[in-house]
Amino acid sequence: MFEKIVVGTDGSDTAALAVEQAAELARRFGATLHVVSAFPPSVRDPLPDDGGEQTSTHAEEVVGAAVEALRAAGTKVEGHPEMGDPAEVVIEVAERLDADLVVVGNRGMTGIKRFLLGSVPTKVSAYAPCDVLIVKTTP
Repeated sequence: MFEKIVVGTDGSDTAALAVEQAAELARRFGATLHVVSAFPPSVRDPLPDDGGEQTSTHAEEVVGAAVEALRAAGTKVEGHPEMGDPAEVVIEVAERLDADLVVVGNRGMTGIKRFLLGSVPTKVSAYAPCDVLIVKTTP
């Protein structure tokens, strides 16, 4: 039923719950799990040798840690740290891979930001090219 599953994570504890659910589905169906974490475009200090850290570092660490843990648990997994808006990145990866399922957690922005910008799960569920599972990650 599922061959390619995409899951979005920002490395938070709540996102880890969505990753766990996606990994369980991937193992049950023998699917490959694609772990996606987005990072914003870099705004670098123009001074040379500024010692600044690339904005991609956090996303790479999040994806790397998830991939390592999931492989150790026997999950077929690939990582995708990519630049851009989190919802758009998840959707783009799902489109590019011709994914069968996208998994995201229900926790997103709250308050006025949610109404002005929308939440990741809302955007993903509206525009994903495949089925979407929204995991309840909040009490």
